[in-house]
Amino acid sequence: MATFLDIHPENPQPRLIAQVVDALRDGALIAYPTSSGYALGATLGNAEAKERMIRIRKLDAKHDFTLVCRDFAEMGQLVQLSNAAFRAVKAATPGPYTFILPATGEVPRKLVHPKKKTVGVRLDTHPVARAIVEALGEPLLSTSLILPDQEEPFTYGWAVKEELDHLVDIVIDAESVEPRPTTVVDFTEGYPEVVRVGSGDTERFEA
Repeated sequence: MATFLDIHPENPQPRLIAQVVDALRDGALIAYPTSSGYALGATLGNAEAKERMIRIRKLDAKHDFTLVCRDFAEMGQLVQLSNAAFRAVKAATPGPYTFILPATGEVPRKLVHPKKKTVGVRLDTHPVARAIVEALGEPLLSTSLILPDQEEPFTYGWAVKEELDHLVDIVIDAESVEPRPTTVVDFTEGYPEVVRVGSGDTERFEA
């Protein structure tokens, strides 16, 4: 049965954030709020939690997992950025974007797309998500919490608890979050390709 934590959506309680981080370091899989709806999260080296994410969402090998970073400097350690990509990504972060970029050796091989050798990265703006990665001190492996029979991620913690009570370890409730998917921009080929139109403005990435 998942632990249910009620965390303030604007001023997260440090004691509860520390509880979440301790659980993550012990191998927990969490369901947490982001600026684009609920997501599943775990530490980068937690291969078992990654497999649980795959089973819950029924993901295939083509899925690009996302690394939620503390800041742009941390993001830059995980992905390869050309000068043009550097300027474009830095100008758009933090914000409602996920960027798919070639991974560096800092990313565990099992988290990298098997063919493209890429990974998704983002800087989230939700106070709870930001507090978790700040306290964790490293990127959070993440994927949107969209079940196979759904089109949008969960928006309430209690709904996640009802649906996934025995499949995750912690559910964080932080009031309702809007299911506003990020705009996904793929820089794999060296230029921006918008592969999913979400809440982020796409004009800055259009020729």
